[in-house]
Amino acid sequence: MSFVKTYEEILNNSAESGDFFDAEMLTLVWETKPEVIEKLLPAPLKPAEKPLVLAFVADYPSTNFSLPYKESALFVRASFDGQEGFYCLAMPVTNDMAMAGGREIWGYPKKLANITLQRDGDTIEGSTERHGIQFMKVKANLTGKINDNSAMDELLSLGVNPQGEYSDVAFNFKFSPSPVAGEPFDYPPRLVQGETVFKPKTFMFAEVEIELSPSEFDPWHEVPVERMLGGFYSVGDNSMLNDGKVLAEVDPIEFAPYAFLRWEWGKGKA
Repeated sequence: MSFVKTYEEILNNSAESGDFFDAEMLTLVWETKPEVIEKLLPAPLKPAEKPLVLAFVADYPSTNFSLPYKESALFVRASFDGQEGFYCLAMPVTNDMAMAGGREIWGYPKKLANITLQRDGDTIEGSTERHGIQFMKVKANLTGKINDNSAMDELLSLGVNPQGEYSDVAFNFKFSPSPVAGEPFDYPPRLVQGETVFKPKTFMFAEVEIELSPSEFDPWHEVPVERMLGGFYSVGDNSMLNDGKVLAEVDPIEFAPYAFLRWEWGKGKA
């Protein structure tokens, strides 16, 4: 081990994907107010056809890049140049290396948190907590049904495949705050796209509920549930492909109001 690596060590440590083995996930999808998504999306992202929100809680017992850890996330449906995907608003994790990799490579707005995910028979419960505030709490009943039976086509239109492999696209912004006073960033922020492939071994639709509590540090309650479509529980192998794309560079001043997903916003105590 050394602070300095050889080229051989760097090449041997490179992988085509970040792999998650036997990943256990509870995913929820709901519809929110269109004006909420319009407010939260930085240009050049635009609202998707429907104002959908996706959240999940996951337990990753084994990966090819880090120790076991748990993760939760909040996404809103967005569109770029005609292609729909999910824009990530928050992604708490329980491991520092998972946090660093996701933030530095892909731009995911990751923070350390306390996360739980427990299954008891056909009931699953999960939560996310930071600064002593449990701002997200979920519960699912594995009935094979979803909350709104008329919404099944909407869930499947997101690419979800109960019978086998599927993938989804995520949008994030990569940027580096400048140490120079008066200059917001080191370089123009970049909109990037990544793809994750899901290969479930177990897949069950679920009737779900979510409780979003106010927190000045993690304002998930800013994306309220107008109509809960439903959820699904899966256990399987996921692969985050290392073939991302830079889609666009954006104006630093226009993007600045959206650049605070990764840090706390509030006055500290003297």
